[in-house]
Amino acid sequence: MIRSIVSSDRLAGAIALVLAATGPALAEPDAQALFAEHCAACHAENRLGGTGPALIPETLGRMFGPALEKVISEGRPATQMAGFSETLAPEQVAAIARYLETPLAETPRWSVEDANASRDLSTDYKPAAAPVFTADPMNITLVVETGDHHVSVLDGDTFEVLDRFATPFAVHGGPKFSPDGRYVFVMSRDGWVQKYDIWSLQVVGQVRAGLNSRNIAMSGDGKWLAVANYLPQTLTILATEDLGVQKVIDVTGPGGVPSRVSAVYQAPPRESFVLALKDLPQVWEVFYGDNPPVQGFAHDYRMEPAIKTTERFPVRKIPVSDVMDDFFFDLSYTNLIGASRDGARGLVLDLDIGKEVAEVDLPGMPHLGSGITWPWNGTTVMATPHLKDPAISVIDMESWKTVKRIETLGPGFFMRSHSKTPYAWADVFFGPNKDKMHIIDKATLEIVKTLDPEPGKTVAHVEFTKDGDEALVSIWEDDGAVIVYDAKTLEEIKRLPMKKPSGKYNVWNKISFEAGTSH
Repeated sequence: MIRSIVSSDRLAGAIALVLAATGPALAEPDAQALFAEHCAACHAENRLGGTGPALIPETLGRMFGPALEKVISEGRPATQMAGFSETLAPEQVAAIARYLETPLAETPRWSVEDANASRDLSTDYKPAAAPVFTADPMNITLVVETGDHHVSVLDGDTFEVLDRFATPFAVHGGPKFSPDGRYVFVMSRDGWVQKYDIWSLQVVGQVRAGLNSRNIAMSGDGKWLAVANYLPQTLTILATEDLGVQKVIDVTGPGGVPSRVSAVYQAPPRESFVLALKDLPQVWEVFYGDNPPVQGFAHDYRMEPAIKTTERFPVRKIPVSDVMDDFFFDLSYTNLIGASRDGARGLVLDLDIGKEVAEVDLPGMPHLGSGITWPWNGTTVMATPHLKDPAISVIDMESWKTVKRIETLGPGFFMRSHSKTPYAWADVFFGPNKDKMHIIDKATLEIVKTLDPEPGKTVAHVEFTKDGDEALVSIWEDDGAVIVYDAKTLEEIKRLPMKKPSGKYNVWNKISFEAGTSH
């Protein structure tokens, strides 16, 4: 009997020890606390986005469950999203994923009235009758400094800093210039759009066009600005004159399924904006001109007749065979080359007829938004870096065949050139060789030199001066710089200290649609 009691006591003690040892491991991780510690700095405490996108069901799209856990653990290519596999246990990653999939108590909305109420025009702004500086206004280059959220205004001849103005938090996507080059508009990830007068070197004002936004596009006539939003899932049209909101277009597909807008692009010959959608196999074209084209069928009496709309900013929805959330256009803006960031192929869409006309071999997650073109052997080629593969694809834009795959020292993000230089410049943004910059001969399609301007530091993004004589390269660090190179000799000319300079944008190259830069 005594032996039996002792055994029971020992058993009870053993159970207690096991429970004590396993109790904490079995406890559910505090997902909200984990998010606050590891995620809120980029995505905000309310999950509505900051330097990173909003993390709520409405903006996660198709990324749920294992796919979301994979991103949290491994990070995401071509973004600032680092992986947490070495910081968080699998059960903590899963808890955060479930937390992000939980809807907010109230779905955020941002109406025309909300946006217009946010509009803030500077009372100190006075438009100058002529530039207040002696520099060539067509050779001004803007440098976005993400380290402390400013833009530096450079004289493109002397590289003197003419002004440095504060921007909204976390500028994202390239600034857009008015057709005359006088005004520039910048957008932040949290939806603020700021207008700046280059002639006067003054901020004109700002408006919040969305809650979490991707980029902006300028209409060919300079009257309208389109803002692509992740949250709400809309396209916002602003009047460039006074930043007034003209229209908010809900982006939905069949059955009312919403989609985030990955990006919006201008197509000046078409008098339209073209939208890349993150969650729908469609391409949208939004017309801003006074005479939008008729829609429907007009060539066959058996079909519905064409309809001329009186709606302002009418939308044309073009079905495609795959989700295409990254675009490139030919110089005529007839053909759109699209690819999914998760896919391994590119599609060519003829915008005139609204049909896919070719498929392009583009493995390795091409970054089409950074593609460039140049004449080569009697044709025009497009070159694009890859975000996963250490290569650059060079595509014949007549046959849509790959003419060469240029092997690089790692996956790249940006590629740039100029019509007056024989070279294309491509960074190696990802991996151990992030401090390298490849120089490619546009005639031979060979790498002729690899620059190493700051060993161990991220080297990225190139912009040229108006005449193409100098190339500006970023040392993408908080204690970074813009390095000015002679575009012919490839020798360094000057260094300008900057706070994490990212993109650089020359007025003339942008408003003239220079083939070597993005539009």
